[in-house]
Amino acid sequence: MPLQLQAKLLRVLQEREIEPLGSDKVTRVDVRVIAATNVDLHKRVSEGTFRADLYYRLNVLSIELPPLRHCLDDLPEICGRLLEDISASGDYLNARITPSGLAALARYGWPGNVRELRNILERALILSDSGRLTSDDFDRILPVGAETVPTAPSRPAGLVLPYAEAEAEFEKHTLEQALAASNGQISEAAKMLQISRATFYKKLAKFGLASGAASV
Repeated sequence: MPLQLQAKLLRVLQEREIEPLGSDKVTRVDVRVIAATNVDLHKRVSEGTFRADLYYRLNVLSIELPPLRHCLDDLPEICGRLLEDISASGDYLNARITPSGLAALARYGWPGNVRELRNILERALILSDSGRLTSDDFDRILPVGAETVPTAPSRPAGLVLPYAEAEAEFEKHTLEQALAASNGQISEAAKMLQISRATFYKKLAKFGLASGAASV
């Protein structure tokens, strides 16, 4: 927003009045403003490209939204909502995502946040024959160099593992056992381990595991 326009907006907020285009009469207004930005306004203020007085006028209540990569517990619900939105067009009536697909998505860093996720989901549906999205569907289209969960290096036989590493191996083995016992059904596996389904997905991503289950 140019500085000149910032000054006009500031005046509206301070005086609570506007003068419509083509009119010479001042109109009183009573509004609340919800403003959003993806830039560092503190830096813009220090650089002189954003008015400090307008910033403080707007910044009455600040809510910071975390990036998608910090909300992996919510990934199943976010994907479900996005797939509903995409399916509303009528082109993908049976669109759904499998646990293995969710695990693949959870391993990516998502620099583009939810907009990028929606784009990836729609692209995967276009290329899918069944509308049932698995890890294979996403592995083909996720950007090259996508962040993945690193795998632990192999260790020579006979060496004692550090406690943290041994604990991680035990946790991974437990997840694999639960998946096998539940035939890949995430809800059932999570119930066996007495953890939430969202937590189970997060742990799948943590260890780079993928399930071939047919349902979420």
